[in-house]
Amino acid sequence: MHADRPLFLQPACAGDYRELARRRLPRQFFDYLDGGAYDEATMHNNVEDFRKVLLRQRVLRDISNIDLRAEVLGQKLSMPVILGPVGLAGMFAPRGEVQAAQAAEAAGIPFCESTVSICSIEEVRANTKAPFWYQLYVMRDRGYARELLQRAHAAACPVLVFTVDLAVVGARYRDVRNGMTGVRSPFGKLAKAWDFVSHPSWALDMVAHGKPLVFGNLVKALPQAHSLPAFRAWVNAQFDPAVTWKDLSWLRENWPGKIVVKGILDADDARTAADIGFDGVVVSNHGGRQLDGVPSSVSALPAIVDAVGDRVDVLMDGGVRSGLDVVKALALGARACIVGRAWAYALAGGGGRGVAHVLHIMRKEMEVAMALTACTSLRELDREILVPASGTQVKSGPGKDVAETLASRVAYAEVSK
Repeated sequence: MHADRPLFLQPACAGDYRELARRRLPRQFFDYLDGGAYDEATMHNNVEDFRKVLLRQRVLRDISNIDLRAEVLGQKLSMPVILGPVGLAGMFAPRGEVQAAQAAEAAGIPFCESTVSICSIEEVRANTKAPFWYQLYVMRDRGYARELLQRAHAAACPVLVFTVDLAVVGARYRDVRNGMTGVRSPFGKLAKAWDFVSHPSWALDMVAHGKPLVFGNLVKALPQAHSLPAFRAWVNAQFDPAVTWKDLSWLRENWPGKIVVKGILDADDARTAADIGFDGVVVSNHGGRQLDGVPSSVSALPAIVDAVGDRVDVLMDGGVRSGLDVVKALALGARACIVGRAWAYALAGGGGRGVAHVLHIMRKEMEVAMALTACTSLRELDREILVPASGTQVKSGPGKDVAETLASRVAYAEVSK
């Protein structure tokens, strides 16, 4: 939705909800949601490299019955999409995590609760019936991490998503410029106050329906942290840069369910995760919010699938904005896609109904993409439905290499021999 289009038009895609979110949210929260690290090159490449993956269109096939059902980590999904963990989602819309979880439940897919959510694990559990996933960071305070795991297990969360790419926090320049991080001058405090009051629809909605505005999963650990700087200071102190693979035995000892390691970009790291016994990996650069200048998630995906795709479930996130992106990722070997900004934009722009609408849009986009590539089930999605930029069909299978790169940044690894 372009800035010159009236807002009474029906949003047609996740990008339209991004524009609605931009108009509704104070600058600080929109930048937090929308921004990335440093110059944001990796964040943009996550999206752009998906566009360079081309689908092989086929015609005159029987595509009257398209099946999007998937099984991921032993859980049956109506389509291969998971609502990923998004911190502070409850600041984008009142009780935002609950609204998103309810939309995911209605769509028949999982929602993943972030450690740094506004709504607590218990609140999400009390307002939903379907199982949801839980995300945990590497924390210095193992005792509190253990308590969070116990709470998630008590809420019947079947999958733990363990985020490993925040040993240190990336430099997010937008957060510095808008005052979310760093020291604020008196003028800066006034500017922030004006930013909030100049978005009355958001402010009134949050005051009337959004409270309590605390970090629901961390209230016990941060009883006095009612501001973002105080919260960030605690989080920065909790990230443990000394943790290695050898330190993760405590995680398996304290979590009886499935464990997925999120933040994998290298095939060797994926092999290590599989060797240790984790159940899945998420190919992810944290949405371009950590280290700028690393590969896009979609360009890193094929090599990781080739390395461990027969041993663990390979998921991916980063740049997924449409059902077409999901189809492309599955053709490259992903079991499912984790969506982050797409649902968060929709939540900010349209609440729970917006999230439900985006999921409906993505389902329809997947159905069209599969129909026009002559695929009726997810089993048929493989690299042979892709073509590189030159138009030559991508080949895969024993003894064959990928024909050529799809684009300068999207370089495929050698297919298993």
